[in-house]
Amino acid sequence: MSNSTRHIGNEGESRACTHFESLGFKIRERNWRHRHDEIDIIAENDSFIVFAEVKTRFSAAFGEPEVFVTRKKQSFMIRAANEYLTRHQIDKEARFDIIAITLNQGGKLHHICDAFYPLL
Repeated sequence: MSNSTRHIGNEGESRACTHFESLGFKIRERNWRHRHDEIDIIAENDSFIVFAEVKTRFSAAFGEPEVFVTRKKQSFMIRAANEYLTRHQIDKEARFDIIAITLNQGGKLHHICDAFYPLL
């Protein structure tokens, strides 16, 4: 990953954290890892624990950022979230959100709540 790509990703995650905090969420973790799986942001309020994937792109020339959260990435997040919930003994409703940010559009932030669900 190049420095500019890493910088864009860090910028997006910081903006996403600020967004969650403006909605009354507390940020529990950033870039939480379990083995090779990673969750960009884990946030919590009185009702939910949210596992969020942040996709930041400079432009949407190749598609909106959220379309790059593949089913494979979702399965990795679900696996990591299950580990997090078990390890921290959290018994709260969980959801998976996507935060899509496009920088050349004024930093447009698109928050997709309940973006996907674990398959049973």
